Amino acid sequence: MVLSVIISKLAEWLLYQLLANSCYKAARKLGNYYAFLFFKNPSSKSPQQIPIPPCPNVGKPHIENLSSKTVVCDMNGGILLTMGEYHPSFFPYFMLVAFEGGSIVRAFLLLLSCPLLRVLNSNHELKLRAMIFITFCGLKVKDLKNVEKAVLPKFYLENLNLEVYELLEKAKKKVVITTVPRVMVEGFAKEYLKVADVIGTELQTFGPYFTGLLATSSGLIAKHRAAEEYFGEETPDVGIGTSAPHDHRLLSLCKEVYVVPKTGGCSKVPRDRYPKPLVFHDGRLAFLPTPMATLAMFVWLPIGLLLAMFRLAAGILLPYRLAVFVGSLSGVRITFKQKPVPRTPTHHQRRSKSLKGVLYVCSHRTLLDPVMLSLSLAKPLTAVTYSLSKMSEMIAPLRTVRLTRDRKQDGETMQSLLSEGDLVVCPEGTTCREPYLLRFSSLFAELADKIVPVAMNTHVSMFYGTTARGHKCLDPIFFLMNPRPCYYVHVLEELPRDQTCAGGKSCFEVANQIQRQLAAVLGFECTGFTRKDKYMMLAGNEGLANVATTTTTSNTESKNS
Repeated sequence: MVLSVIISKLAEWLLYQLLANSCYKAARKLGNYYAFLFFKNPSSKSPQQIPIPPCPNVGKPHIENLSSKTVVCDMNGGILLTMGEYHPSFFPYFMLVAFEGGSIVRAFLLLLSCPLLRVLNSNHELKLRAMIFITFCGLKVKDLKNVEKAVLPKFYLENLNLEVYELLEKAKKKVVITTVPRVMVEGFAKEYLKVADVIGTELQTFGPYFTGLLATSSGLIAKHRAAEEYFGEETPDVGIGTSAPHDHRLLSLCKEVYVVPKTGGCSKVPRDRYPKPLVFHDGRLAFLPTPMATLAMFVWLPIGLLLAMFRLAAGILLPYRLAVFVGSLSGVRITFKQKPVPRTPTHHQRRSKSLKGVLYVCSHRTLLDPVMLSLSLAKPLTAVTYSLSKMSEMIAPLRTVRLTRDRKQDGETMQSLLSEGDLVVCPEGTTCREPYLLRFSSLFAELADKIVPVAMNTHVSMFYGTTARGHKCLDPIFFLMNPRPCYYVHVLEELPRDQTCAGGKSCFEVANQIQRQLAAVLGFECTGFTRKDKYMMLAGNEGLANVATTTTTSNTESKNS
């Protein structure tokens, strides 16, 4: 029933746009040419047209007392880099919503619409309407909220305009007025840029779903009209926008106007200047999905899937050295460094002298960490995990043992495994993609006499091999689907006895020491975040306290950040 109503409304709208409205606009195209360069004085009833005065570039002016001024800015082309267009396209961010919040089918349909969007390039409103309908029709509201919180901030931060960000940092009040859907930008703008209000195009919903249509019959938001309604008699102090015609009327309402130059004159905000550290994010795509990049991904998908199956089979069926060689021929690159490692006692020695195996303590990047370590060392290892899918257990080329999160029971399990051989543990408890290390659990430090830290890092170009909301059983597949996935494995020296619990250190001190040691090797930053913090931020389905509470209530001796 809902689908039939949506289809009928869409058909009616298309007939109007393509027949009546489009023909009318075509007839007046030459007559309205100068309307793109000039606009009518809203206070005058005469048809006199007034040109907009030239505006300096955003990076050049020296603004004094900006801390007492109000800044109005557009998200697309203002806060975000324009990618070299006067009419900056928001297509990559729509594609992120379609792929991460919808499905691969929806993303493919959006990609197929690119020729149509190219034809509609001169009609900004119609082009944006088409992208909105394909992206949002039938999409769950909660899925969009997850993408807005866990996926989009990473790509927004990576394309944040440094010059505009520096101005917004100094402003007293910041207001974002944009024609793109408000639900796509509001979370980021308020959480990371601390803007006062976000005014954008509103979308229509039907129950828990988006219809893909706009909430108002007037169409996309008119930025200048929205600014007039928002500020009333008050005039905004500073307006930031592009030199595109549709920004002229908004900028004309402001006392001071600054035009953002093309991408060639702008730079991105470096990571160390992010308004808020990006520790966690989710989603499968590791690249900004522009039309050409998305097309390359879809062309690569069948090849990548076959390649992943081949790489997986090689790791399971072939001997260690041969598996590494075949993997390197297929594009998997493993950089391995090793310090002197203590010789593992034989089974007879272990029984006669009650010796334990070596405990390898790894930073956690993907589920393949223990596998890559085992391949690099060319010897069998046992890995303990907190949660692992049945499929991952079946295809794992090494022994895996599940832990229960009961400290006493898990300690006994690990003690038993160490008496049988070498063991791999990832004390972070979950993966982290960015250059940060989460808080290390201290349980491992109580159990082993021989502790060897292992620094792990990865690099992917197309798909992330981790997820917080998706199917974890597909994590190894997605990682191996990358054209040239890279793994960095650095086995450090065994921890000296005086730095272990046997030497008088507490288990928390040992855990913190190894965390700092691995962070120094990798060039990462230590944090006090935990697994619960991550899942509360990205999925909202783990933990009982917020990040601040969890970090504060962690063991005093294990606080690192």
